[in-house]
Amino acid sequence: MSNLKRVSLGSQGLEVPVEGLGCMGMTSGVGGMSVYGEADEQERLATLHRALELGVNLLDTADLYGPLLNEQLVGRAIAGRRREVILATKFGFEVDDSGTFTGQLNGHPAYARKCLERSLRNLRTEYVDLYYLHRQDPQVPIEDSIGEMSRFVEEGKVRYLGVSETPAEALRRAHAVHPITALQTEYSLFDRGVEETGALRAARELGIGFVAYSPLGRGFLSGDIKSPDDFEANDSRRIFPRFQGENFYKNLELVQKLETLAAAKGVTSAQLALAWVLAQGVVAIPGTKRRKYLEQNVAAAHLTLSPQELAELDAVVPVGSAVGAAYPEGF
Repeated sequence: MSNLKRVSLGSQGLEVPVEGLGCMGMTSGVGGMSVYGEADEQERLATLHRALELGVNLLDTADLYGPLLNEQLVGRAIAGRRREVILATKFGFEVDDSGTFTGQLNGHPAYARKCLERSLRNLRTEYVDLYYLHRQDPQVPIEDSIGEMSRFVEEGKVRYLGVSETPAEALRRAHAVHPITALQTEYSLFDRGVEETGALRAARELGIGFVAYSPLGRGFLSGDIKSPDDFEANDSRRIFPRFQGENFYKNLELVQKLETLAAAKGVTSAQLALAWVLAQGVVAIPGTKRRKYLEQNVAAAHLTLSPQELAELDAVVPVGSAVGAAYPEGF
């Protein structure tokens, strides 16, 4: 077992490793697009098992991933080991019973209950440690969605509640209905929107933990992607504005500056980028489907960055420096 530092996530009593594992990329994405390239089943399961050995026992999934296939994979991986795992999953994007994303958001209480029961079956468990509202349905007051989720806590089917990509004002409204343990949002040197919108500040004021997804800028900060042609043909990143045309090469310049600083410290650019996120006092859930990268990511949790190094990173990749929208139009 690794001596990975553990922290309180929020102020409701949930303790987690400072680094979890984002499982999204372990299965194909919506519409058969691969999230970040292909991987074989054996290596995915081995990576999940290795994560538990290293103390990376916060596993983050969602019904949307796959759809449904990701939860089933995680369920297989943790069979017989449920007590070792802090299991986080989500609902809110509408997925029908055939496992097809309908293109809609659905935050209705009845749908929330249907999703939880389905997730419990797919994960082969009787409870979820952290249950997120994946995105707020604009047609449903967040109070209604969180109100039903609070009943799941009363029933013992969920231990703690979270929300994902939720603005500060909606976060406050949700927290007034039932204590929110975690806000999960994209956050990296590449994407610091939560600093600009005030969501990170609001979470801290309310005693809500913050979970950073895509802390490596969807893998771009690893420095492994040198050209748009490096993405596999069905890799979903091909449709993201940040990774297209001129945007790609402008953003690559930021990565090259990061690589220079990483080389001076004797680490990879991915490790330096991840260490920066952890230095912000948040929990990160870098995703991978290979043991090699998992182990490199865990090593980053043991890096200490000096105030000078943090200042250098801020100077090299300042807030708002990434070019292009985080998502394609319509997402």
